[in-house]
Amino acid sequence: MSRALWLLPALLLAACSSEPRPRAPGVLFVSVEQRSAWVRNFNPVFAGAGSRWPTRAGVYECMEVFLPSTGQWTPWLATGHAWSEDHHTLRFTLRDGVRWSDGRPFTAEDVAFTFQLLKKHPALDAGGAWRFLEDVRPEGPLTVAFRFSRVYIPGFAELAHQPIIPQHIWKDVADPVTFTNPDPVGTGPFTEVRVFRNQVYELGRNPHYWQPGKPAVDALRFLAFPTNDQANLALVEGEVDWAGNFVPAVDRTFVSRDPEHHARWFPLFGSTVFLYPNTMRPPLDDVRVRKALSMAIDRERLVDIAMYGYTRPADSTGLNDAYTGWRDAQAASGAWVRFDEKEAGRLLDEAGLKRGPDGLRRKADGQPLTLDIEVVGGWSDWVRAGQVVARDFRKLGVDAHLKTYEFGAWQERLQKGEFQLSISWSLDGPTPYTFYKWQLSRHTVRPLGEVAAANWHRFGDAEADALLERFETAVSPEEQKALMAGVQRRFSETAPAIPLFPNPSWGEANSRRFTGFPSEKNPYARLSPHAEPDSLLVLTTLAPKEK
Repeated sequence: MSRALWLLPALLLAACSSEPRPRAPGVLFVSVEQRSAWVRNFNPVFAGAGSRWPTRAGVYECMEVFLPSTGQWTPWLATGHAWSEDHHTLRFTLRDGVRWSDGRPFTAEDVAFTFQLLKKHPALDAGGAWRFLEDVRPEGPLTVAFRFSRVYIPGFAELAHQPIIPQHIWKDVADPVTFTNPDPVGTGPFTEVRVFRNQVYELGRNPHYWQPGKPAVDALRFLAFPTNDQANLALVEGEVDWAGNFVPAVDRTFVSRDPEHHARWFPLFGSTVFLYPNTMRPPLDDVRVRKALSMAIDRERLVDIAMYGYTRPADSTGLNDAYTGWRDAQAASGAWVRFDEKEAGRLLDEAGLKRGPDGLRRKADGQPLTLDIEVVGGWSDWVRAGQVVARDFRKLGVDAHLKTYEFGAWQERLQKGEFQLSISWSLDGPTPYTFYKWQLSRHTVRPLGEVAAANWHRFGDAEADALLERFETAVSPEEQKALMAGVQRRFSETAPAIPLFPNPSWGEANSRRFTGFPSEKNPYARLSPHAEPDSLLVLTTLAPKEK
């Protein structure tokens, strides 16, 4: 490992001599997003809005919450649900006594309105709910019925996790896609925008929150940190109480400085980190090229250098450890994720990308094969990962370059397909269905230039869709697992995207001022604030320490 990589922990330690600055009691400092300046956006229904945390799980709420740490569903705005015998109707029973933050009652009309809005504005329907819904209507003030156009068992998770918005506010919004919702009205624990400036914003408690005595935290405060390094300095210095950061040598630089109060928990329940090839751009539309690039990557070295050994190399299913019980051994044994320079070179030769006299691979027109790898500039772990990957590609004769962008610009390029290769996360759910739908399904492919909620690589496979469609109607666990094994094998055969490693669910806590953080011993939720909607449980559990 280079000397430069070891300098950061030393700088962090050297910067930790000062005491944390005083702050108002009960104000929780959180580090989730790395941005140079804040944009006042609290739109919870448009995936491409770039809304501020915790808009989707803190300002607004969903009906039920699935927790990968426990494998269980927790009732939230709904107290329960029931399927009809033919699985064509799903009814949610809503919680009585819930009010919006402006004091108006929350009812089934709000739930029905939210989903009708998704139907009216397809850009909001990122999960494709109206591909399987026929109708949504209230049946009294506390019951809402979802009528399905077909049997679709995974639809429960998509409906249960949808943030619900107030009809009396949003019915007058002309364009909910572009609406920034600067003064949100939600049912969540934190809804009051007390401060909003370029470098800081603060959310106060919902005055009408439905859980008595909660939240115990008075307010959430967010400082703008352009990079991981700056956010980590604030964490180590004691400025930040709760973070979801990659921290180099975290046990030495953070935990050991105050073992009584500093804690971290990094289970491999985060989304898988991928190198996404834009499969609409040749030669990345060729599976041989995608597999060759994958085999050129030394993942053992990658996780050691870029991730400080916090994770493991991905296998050929791409699944993280939340899906251990689903993993198919045959699918996981694919050779295309194992480091093999010789075979990688052979595949590129076979694809017509042979080395020229200068050692560079050349396309059919004689031009060098040049690939740009895009990553968020402030995310030091992913920047190092991109550097390792680019170096490995150059060894293969590919003219590879790392390009860094500010988060907003990177995300826009990713979502619109304006890239060749980009490092990013995956989407997950209670089963691998959501993960693979966004990796393999033709139904999630969007044209270049159109915002895509995921499937940024724009790949669809008919055989995978046939298996996924059968999974949608499967009720028994045995049938579900058999079908998902087939999907995993199809993923390994087609290599639509290049899995690098399961992303640790980054979570750090400083309990000097607050108690109640989840941990490996108390896994009531994931510690990472990125883990939504787990964050709802954390925000309603944390409490200031008594003096």
